Amino acid sequence: MKRILVSALTLALLATPAIARERWTAAEANRWYAAQPWPLGANYLPASAINQLEMWQADTFNPAEIEREMTWAEGLGLNTMRVFLHDIVWQQDEAGFKKRIDQFLSIAAKHHVRPLIVLFDSCWDPDPKPGKQRDPIPGVHNSGWVESPGRAALDDPAQRPRLEAYVKGVIGAFAKDNRILGWDLWNEPDNPGGGNYAARESRRKYEHVEELLPKMYQWARSADPVQPLTSGVWRGEDWSNPANLNTVQKTQLDQSDIISFHDYDWPEKFADRIRQLKGYGRPLICTEYMARAAGSTIDGDLPIAKRADVGMINWGFVNGKSQTHYPWESFQHPYVLQQPPVWFHDLLRPDGTPYRAKEAELLRAYSAAPRGKLP
Repeated sequence: MKRILVSALTLALLATPAIARERWTAAEANRWYAAQPWPLGANYLPASAINQLEMWQADTFNPAEIEREMTWAEGLGLNTMRVFLHDIVWQQDEAGFKKRIDQFLSIAAKHHVRPLIVLFDSCWDPDPKPGKQRDPIPGVHNSGWVESPGRAALDDPAQRPRLEAYVKGVIGAFAKDNRILGWDLWNEPDNPGGGNYAARESRRKYEHVEELLPKMYQWARSADPVQPLTSGVWRGEDWSNPANLNTVQKTQLDQSDIISFHDYDWPEKFADRIRQLKGYGRPLICTEYMARAAGSTIDGDLPIAKRADVGMINWGFVNGKSQTHYPWESFQHPYVLQQPPVWFHDLLRPDGTPYRAKEAELLRAYSAAPRGKLP
């Protein structure tokens, strides 16, 4: 009887979930950041993929293309890439997805690139579907990008355990993997969607996100990752004043180990964003910038970021099926009869040559310059 009780107790202890690690202190976060090279990179999607599903599904995952494009990244001096996963791929094939992530990380590491990995995303099409993805809409920005989780999963409480298993499963598999820079838990969680999808969005989207985002941090921390957790603030005028923040922004700023943010405005606004966030005393990484026609450029923002020791990840890398060289307003006015006067996003043409040679020169120079010093 005693042996049975001991065995039962052992099984109970094994079944007890690990206590989630605490949020890093500001001192711990700053020590981590000081040990990294200055983060410089791009949001990455292979040129042949229209969205996260096409990048990661077994039939369309393309290691040869990733190898070629990581070679180009290394040549530009980039040391990180922000890369989006999708919960549907995990739902399809957990083991295969983990193998493909591992293969991607090995290719990236070969070229000295440590990705920042995004798990959820509230932008664009709210109805993702597995399998073959649609073709790009001519002349339209990011016409095939899909949300994760999609509307159906977000609206269905019965799917919460599946989403939890996805977060814990992915982070748990790579929690001690030094090939990964960090985990970006949810991209623009309070984004209403964008594009022409408003009529198809969940009517309770913000409410669901408000409930799920704190759980995301709990789920992620329960895997005890050695990498930092973050989710980037992106909307609003003053992030320094808690009275101006919505519930989602408060969670992002209160729970992230390192603070990330997006800014597609003029350099003076970008500098003000840094000023607002420096007061939190944590490392800063701008995980989205560079919209040339909107005033956000490599030329204007990199000097500000380098002096302030703020990591920089622009959107996007290679021009391809995502068509993010078209501006956001192309959803309303597709560029079918003419090209935009200037590319909106993207650094490279499909053959790997820079859209602007000067940008490539600047990236290499700033990557090589000492931390906090201009080249």
